[in-house]
Amino acid sequence: MPFFTYHCQGCDSTFETLVRGDEIPACPQCGGTALERQMSAAALHGKTKTAIGSARAQAAREGHFSNYSKAEMRGKL
Repeated sequence: MPFFTYHCQGCDSTFETLVRGDEIPACPQCGGTALERQMSAAALHGKTKTAIGSARAQAAREGHFSNYSKAEMRGKL
């Protein structure tokens, strides 16, 4: 069951949702079904240095450090 990104034409919101089979999703904002499926960013596979660095940078931008080890957290707090 893949996640898809949709853009609602009714209320102009963009959201991700899990889609099962032939299910037609509805917008969580307005309940509309006039949706356009968008291209999603590809997920990186594995734990490469690039993937870990990217996840850490994203976590820092969002204000949390969930991708850091306990030893690394000691230096951040």
